[in-house]
Amino acid sequence: MMKKAKMTLLSIAVVGLLVAFSGGATYSWFTSQTTAVGEMQNGALELNNGQDIEMSIFEGGKFTPSQLEYGNWMTISNTGDLDTYLKATYNHSVDKASLEEYEVGYMAMKYTVQPGQDTMEQAEIELANLFNGTTNERPQSVNLSGDVEVFGGMLTNGTVSLMNVDNGEITIGEGSDEDSFWKLDEGQYIDIMFGLKLDESAGNEYQGAIYNATLTVDGKQIDEGAEFAK
Repeated sequence: MMKKAKMTLLSIAVVGLLVAFSGGATYSWFTSQTTAVGEMQNGALELNNGQDIEMSIFEGGKFTPSQLEYGNWMTISNTGDLDTYLKATYNHSVDKASLEEYEVGYMAMKYTVQPGQDTMEQAEIELANLFNGTTNERPQSVNLSGDVEVFGGMLTNGTVSLMNVDNGEITIGEGSDEDSFWKLDEGQYIDIMFGLKLDESAGNEYQGAIYNATLTVDGKQIDEGAEFAK
């Protein structure tokens, strides 16, 4: 009987072991997993596709006293994907005479959709009126038509003490919230034209003189603390 009982207990143990192995093969843990990926691309601050302004400021010749010379319309475009503040600097010089006899004014238009020819002609008239006035006021912003904002003024004579002038360098755009015209949003444009006049009192020392002008436009992001490139 003892032997039979031992065999019975051994059989039960083997069956239990088989059941244990069988259970380990059929059960599993439920699990779950999820993943998120992403990338961040920096914005691009870019003017005129990174190229210089195509048109020259002036292309005239045989300039004489009392003559008003219109420059070319030049385009500044925000081709990046960030809004930007602009600082426009006009630098001029003359090779063998004084700058004092030259009057310089400008007219600028800011827009998203390019204005028609009539608006541009109207802006040119406004530019001529600046030279005909008895006083030269600080630049003022006006709306000539539609969604075009027009801004202009004289850079010399009466306003020269009001502008940042250093060795022929005149800052036009201030590049700040206080100077809203020179904040250029993504996809916006500014067209700018300069006028140049040699005073009637200019004498023979101006014969053959060469007047040179350079317009430099810098951009910076609009966030507080951003600075223009040195």
